[in-house]
Amino acid sequence: MTFTLGVDIGTFESKGVIVDDAGRIIAAASRPHEMLVPRPGWAEHRAEEDWWGDFVHIVRELLNNSQVKPEEIAAIATSAIGPCMLPVDHQGRPLTNGVLYGVDTRASVEIADITERLGADAILARGGNALTSQSVGPKILWLRKNRPDVWKKTSKIMTSTTYLTYRLTGEMVIDHYTAANYSPLYDIAQQDWRDDLGWICPRRMLPRLLWSTEIAGLVTAEAAAETGLAEGIPVTCGTIDAAAEAVSVGVRQPGDLMLMYGSTVFVILIADHRLTDPRLWHAPWLFPGQFSAMAGLATSGTLTHWFRDELARDLDQQTAFAVLAGEAATSPPGAKGLIVLPHFSGERTPIHDPLAKGAIFGLNLTHGRGDLYRATLEGIACATRAITDTYAEAGQPVLRVRAVGGGTKNAIWLKATSDLTGLDQTLCEVTSGAAYGDAFLARLAIGGAPAADIDVWNPAARIVDAAHEPAYDRLYPLYRRLYAQTKDIAAALEDEGRCASS
Repeated sequence: MTFTLGVDIGTFESKGVIVDDAGRIIAAASRPHEMLVPRPGWAEHRAEEDWWGDFVHIVRELLNNSQVKPEEIAAIATSAIGPCMLPVDHQGRPLTNGVLYGVDTRASVEIADITERLGADAILARGGNALTSQSVGPKILWLRKNRPDVWKKTSKIMTSTTYLTYRLTGEMVIDHYTAANYSPLYDIAQQDWRDDLGWICPRRMLPRLLWSTEIAGLVTAEAAAETGLAEGIPVTCGTIDAAAEAVSVGVRQPGDLMLMYGSTVFVILIADHRLTDPRLWHAPWLFPGQFSAMAGLATSGTLTHWFRDELARDLDQQTAFAVLAGEAATSPPGAKGLIVLPHFSGERTPIHDPLAKGAIFGLNLTHGRGDLYRATLEGIACATRAITDTYAEAGQPVLRVRAVGGGTKNAIWLKATSDLTGLDQTLCEVTSGAAYGDAFLARLAIGGAPAADIDVWNPAARIVDAAHEPAYDRLYPLYRRLYAQTKDIAAALEDEGRCASS
């Protein structure tokens, strides 16, 4: 029997699993870390400590806690938060912290500048994506303009999985799915880097392109010494955590949608054609000839953590979410007329507004904490419905929803999302997430299983049925109007915030 190893680096926690060739988890490990917010609108990780450090710690724990010998591991696959921007020098050493995905909104000026210079229609046509806070190209330009001292030393621009693979194998690679988020540097039709945007980033500074299940290289002697792995194990190119999580629950054919309840809600829909809609993100899927369209909120699970830490300080942190859920259960759907805009870090799809602000609207003296918490969960669910509505408008119907992530433990959040979107949600037996998907991708990479076998590895466990809730018929249109009518005020408050911090 042989085994595969999957490790995923998340926003707040990293996880790893060793899996046998029948999909059984032999060992699992995790390690928490922080997301750094050095300024409002910024979000960072430390590449050495949070990405590689977590990987080493988890692999050593997995090997120590299992009976698996290092030489019995047939292949390794990694995933991580993405798309990220990490400048490294000619020796592959990080020059700054890793700048995170769409939750980092520092490059709004560069988004506007690039869009004006190239034209929004041309960017969408060639790159497949409008420029948003999710795009890495503007963040690279931000680095070039604002940190010329760092730019002078920069040899390559990596993402999180690129860095992990480099530390394991010495190879600098990136998968097509991640690269498509480097807009406008990736040509979606040619599936290659562009050569004409050296004023943003020369092509030579970008990693080599591969498909997610292609072997990038073999574990080096140096990496083996650090991790306890055997030298020479094949390592795949890797991918973004959300994509690996989608794989883990059987999202693999057109109309399949993954709804990930994590620090942010992230959504992946497999499409039978390329969706060209500026409100969505588009990328080749993990395998040649397949397409995907993505969407995501800026704050979701992160917002529930904020609620616990700021509005439930009286509760024990370990049991606070269970207590809050009990309080929210006493509040009716619609939370007695409360609306929460969950845009506490701006917003990603479909509005792409980095200046959007969070709001709790409709308060009166009858409202309690349970109403506030229910309204927070319903606000996230409303934002999720805005995404599923956008998919329908873009022309790709949702046929099957697979729900994943830590937030699926929250019954009120799950049910509100099904009722607001009108979509049933299926939860699978294995909930290990992206690391489990990585282990399956590693097995695919060495020819150990066909893609359809994931349904055998991880069958459906239960379904959350959608029901018609009249309160949401009234709530959702008001939610949409509240954002539209306060958008200008939110932008003005951004200026106030800058003045206060200067």
